[in-house]
Amino acid sequence: MTARTSGQADPALSTADLVGRVLAWGVPRMRDLPWRQSRDPWGILVAEVMAQQTQVDRVVQRWAAFLERFPTPASCAAAPLGDVLREWQGLGYPRRARHLHDTATRVVELGAFPSTLDGLLSLPGVGQYTARAVLAFAFESPAAVVDTNIARVLARTTGERLTARRAQALADELCPPEESWVWNQVIMDLGALLCRPTPRCNECPIQQQCVWAVAGRPDPDPAIGTAGVSGKQARFEGSDRQARGRLMARLAEGSLPSQDAAAVMQVDGTRAERLVEALVAERLVVHAAGDTLQLP
Repeated sequence: MTARTSGQADPALSTADLVGRVLAWGVPRMRDLPWRQSRDPWGILVAEVMAQQTQVDRVVQRWAAFLERFPTPASCAAAPLGDVLREWQGLGYPRRARHLHDTATRVVELGAFPSTLDGLLSLPGVGQYTARAVLAFAFESPAAVVDTNIARVLARTTGERLTARRAQALADELCPPEESWVWNQVIMDLGALLCRPTPRCNECPIQQQCVWAVAGRPDPDPAIGTAGVSGKQARFEGSDRQARGRLMARLAEGSLPSQDAAAVMQVDGTRAERLVEALVAERLVVHAAGDTLQLP
């Protein structure tokens, strides 16, 4: 990848030079995340799904406990979805737990975990990033991943707002086939630790080759608007997400009369009915005997 000429950024820096500098910075500083010791595709998948829209520190606290309860796809598939949702409680976005349960069921049907991009993309809820993460981190295949952190690095280094396709193409160009596992880890760390929304450019190993940094970090930041870079999260207080979370937490303790749902969610009756029916449609809640609600 050659940075677009701007300011005094070095457009002659080769891909090998850039990769070497990032690796030299990142390998001795690699974050000690427990799933980095694993090559089990199920364990890697659980970590990646947990890390979607959840802070890494919270994932570290919950990953081992989830795998102790459901150590294999078969153990997860054999459990009721409600048990998986209970174990997931507190991590938010419970559809992710349902996707894991559905994926576990599909892996059992297949008889083995898929080890190709197309095979992984066929699993429920597995998209381009997650599929490539499993390829790179479990199977050590030469696959480049692009998450929010990596997309920021790519956008700022090139000085471009990137589409998802362009970001993936740049990531593919950078990824050294023989070192894909470690490369993906360290460039992700670079984005997570230094190339943050408020960056620490003075510590960055490639700051002199970063078009945006050399230009004085002008507005607009090219990372804003780049596909894969998360924007400001919608307000949680008073949101449907908060109300749904209250109900899911209560149902983790046991069934609930339908008439009590509005009080639990702290919303009016009309809104409660809409939210409950949405949860039922998503297979996260079921109507049970006696006009009660419960986890599936």
